[in-house]
Amino acid sequence: MFMYLGIDVGGTKTLLAVFDENGKIIEEKQYPTPKSYDHFLLELKHAVKHLKTREFKSGAVGIRGVVDRKHGRRLADELLKWGVVPLQADVEKIALCPIAIENDAKVAALSEAMELKNKYSKVLYVTLSTGIGYALVVDGKIDTNINDGGGQSLMIDHRGKAVAWEDIAGGRAIVEQYGKKASDIDDEVTWQEISRQIAKGLNTLIAIFQPEAIVFGGSVGSHFEKYGKILEERLSVYKIPLVEHPVLLKAKRPEEAVVFGCYELAKQL
Repeated sequence: MFMYLGIDVGGTKTLLAVFDENGKIIEEKQYPTPKSYDHFLLELKHAVKHLKTREFKSGAVGIRGVVDRKHGRRLADELLKWGVVPLQADVEKIALCPIAIENDAKVAALSEAMELKNKYSKVLYVTLSTGIGYALVVDGKIDTNINDGGGQSLMIDHRGKAVAWEDIAGGRAIVEQYGKKASDIDDEVTWQEISRQIAKGLNTLIAIFQPEAIVFGGSVGSHFEKYGKILEERLSVYKIPLVEHPVLLKAKRPEEAVVFGCYELAKQL
């Protein structure tokens, strides 16, 4: 039986998962994402070494920031400030199998879009986590023409100034603003404020991409039951003329969409 390795490198944590050929997770490991690239490789080597499964047909890495798919490099990110690194080659040396690298929001989008392929052909995935990422999947294929910068690159008007979307609506921004994580926020007033900031970026994305459905994942996005209806109301107030209002959905795998997307990508190698 073929085995596949999925690696989700987030801004605060890294998740490794071993999949069988049917897409079932056989084992997984999780640990804090190191701040330095050299330390990251050491931790990854240690984690892979202690997996029960040691042979893989292929694997994939989903990571924040801008990815150079042609040369297998991770280029830039505001949270993981590693600079330009040969991620694909380095991970292949550790995993001893072919590895693909892709922006984390894009592989997460692929995973969630595959779950909805019989209902929606144009799916926008938004990962609300430490930062914010987004990606579009059309007819089961990732649109790689969309910038990998996500919420770092999408500039929003906030109190008369242009700021990055994730700097007012991402998980890190929520902690800085309210002194607690999204998981610890229960009052509707606070979620009204957070939803207003989320809606600012969403309105722009809806106008540009006109998706049939928007799926929310990530550590903040996973609390959809707390803000979903509020966000729907907020978006309806600012409904864009001549654009169909998309369906808003919670990710089926809000915390594991990236790693499952890595499995889907690894199968294509």
